Amino acid sequence: MQQADVILLGSGLVGSALGVALDAHGLSSIIVDPADPDHMLAPGFDGRASAVASASGRMLDAIGVGTALAGKGCEIRHIRVSDGLAPGKLDFIPDADDGALGTMYENRLLRRALFESARGAAHVDLRMKTRADHVARGAGGVTARLSSGETVSAPLLIAAEGRNSPTRAAAGIQVARWQYDHAAIISAFNHARPHENIAYEIFYPAGPFALLPLPDDAAGHRSAIVWSVRAKDAAGMLKLSDRAFLAEAEKRMGGFLGALSTLRPRASYPLGFHHAATITADRLALVGDAAHGIHPIAGQGLNLGFRDAAALAQVLVEAKRTGMDLGDAQVLARYQRWRGLDNLMVAAATDGLTRLFGVRGKAASAIRRFGISAVDRIPPLKDRFMAEARGESGELPRLLMGEAI
Repeated sequence: MQQADVILLGSGLVGSALGVALDAHGLSSIIVDPADPDHMLAPGFDGRASAVASASGRMLDAIGVGTALAGKGCEIRHIRVSDGLAPGKLDFIPDADDGALGTMYENRLLRRALFESARGAAHVDLRMKTRADHVARGAGGVTARLSSGETVSAPLLIAAEGRNSPTRAAAGIQVARWQYDHAAIISAFNHARPHENIAYEIFYPAGPFALLPLPDDAAGHRSAIVWSVRAKDAAGMLKLSDRAFLAEAEKRMGGFLGALSTLRPRASYPLGFHHAATITADRLALVGDAAHGIHPIAGQGLNLGFRDAAALAQVLVEAKRTGMDLGDAQVLARYQRWRGLDNLMVAAATDGLTRLFGVRGKAASAIRRFGISAVDRIPPLKDRFMAEARGESGELPRLLMGEAI
């Protein structure tokens, strides 16, 4: 029977980052995932792009993944928020010496960099195209029987399986969840004018319309789009011709990036909210979407997962150094305290924003514009929002400060 410090179910962005972070500090993991790497790493697997907050970027640098991503992202140096195209806006622009708010990466590039780092890590045993058919968590540790016929064990089981985590369900952890009447249309396109490293969040009653800067390519200036529409309209939006879709997008933008062209393949996914009542159980910790899922309104979903990974890595590394059982209740309680409240506060804030900006009517829009303009004139409040965007609020794990544990 093979043993490791942790058994980690899921090799996605958060799971791989956690495995590499543990490896960088000498802790071993067996990562089990039924996915086929050839399919998972294919260029067309996932057309999404993610904003990696500056703190998350420091973690990727600290665990050695940043080098593989160098030059492949686009810095976000300015965020502009508006209620439709009406007057009144909120600009988040850091001081020149503060650095970017974050960096946009295509998910396929992030996935490959993290997966290759995990595959090459000395203390990571990556078991792809493999399932954990039976898992037993007991007083003496965790034992998992794999679909390969092997049995593996560790003091701790970590679930990074995504929003429909079967491990979370098997542990009986209750989840608050609901669906929004929205679907997100994701794609990318080229535009005539440069984006100048600005991310735009334009709120409409049907949902936010986000434009996210990407590196220029051979066809010119380029941005990703996350367009929230009524759920009933999503299928129709996907059926529009490229020309018609770009025309509709240009209307939503008021043409401020000029003519749009070269639309990339579109995809759609339903938007929902879920939040686990607890992120730990006996010899079990949840990270990423297994613990929480939020509306993409503020682009913080992946960063919350990276914050989970950074905090759990620090808790486990420090416990290992003091000779503690990594699955001990005291160790897991520290992780629960560290991440439970922050996850809840961010989830509540994004849900509140989604509902606030979804209220229809001229009066509601006027109130929103007044609030946006007021915040724009209050530097301390803007600084607080920028700290959240950077992932720098609360008690930061050392990895998010760019430091080894």
